[in-house]
Amino acid sequence: MTTTRVLIIGGGTMGRGIAGLCALSGFETAVFESDSEARRKLRGAIESSWKKAAARGRVSSEAVEAGGSRLRVLERLEDERDAGLAIEAVYESLPVKSAVLESLDRLCPAETILASNTSSLSITSLARATRRPDRVVGIHFFNPVAAMPLVEIVRGSATSSETAESAAVFVRSLGKRAIRVADSPGFATSRLGLALGLEAMRMVEEGVASVGDLDSAMELGYGHRMGPLKTSDLVGLDVRLSIAETLAAQLNEERFRPPPILRRMVSEGRIGKKAGEGFYRWEGDSPVEVGPETGHPKKSEVERR
Repeated sequence: MTTTRVLIIGGGTMGRGIAGLCALSGFETAVFESDSEARRKLRGAIESSWKKAAARGRVSSEAVEAGGSRLRVLERLEDERDAGLAIEAVYESLPVKSAVLESLDRLCPAETILASNTSSLSITSLARATRRPDRVVGIHFFNPVAAMPLVEIVRGSATSSETAESAAVFVRSLGKRAIRVADSPGFATSRLGLALGLEAMRMVEEGVASVGDLDSAMELGYGHRMGPLKTSDLVGLDVRLSIAETLAAQLNEERFRPPPILRRMVSEGRIGKKAGEGFYRWEGDSPVEVGPETGHPKKSEVERR
């Protein structure tokens, strides 16, 4: 991708991760968050993640310093008009994301590519909010952005070949592997991951096995990097619920119907790592399973190894 300037909209977990990675990778990066309190903490949160990575030897102190010089937190979205690529990473809602893309379409130059980090919403539908559907594409990162090597490139019905290729080049410049998928509900990864996650939740409800043992079964028995319930905590149970409702409506109601345990946990605010509790209790980056027999926390089998 020829652009050196990237605009990220959304200062949540994904937005921070994408912005931090872009700045470290050499892009002049502007990030906007509409909530003033979250915006005030945004740079500190990104720089803190860099410092942790540097302490673990994953990035040099020189790279962190250079990344800081390339990162800007915007007070107003209008303060960045020259980005060659704008990526929205706001709440997983078609009206919310469409409104952001409509604003970007109005503010950005005609040649700017507009991308959505959606994990399940139709790129074709999102593109209708703009006057440049040929330059709208899905660029779906995974959490945590810095560590996960995969990014989905999703081509809507009007997305041009040039736009899809530019998105793939950009992803490769970040050191990620790009896969290309059609604009189908849930794309490839969300659809497959959700199916496994929902079944694991039903198995917890049915008392088939504990949360930790179900995750260990897939990690140790099938070589998955992370079990489906731990993954659900990282993705966010609220996000999983939203995707499940979307796929139930668009594909198959019975197959993707959210189980009661998922609805209950979301209603209680236990939405995963970002809330400190989901199927696990999170102590920083460490998941702690709550043992059903005693009610006391216990490390999962994978954490004990």
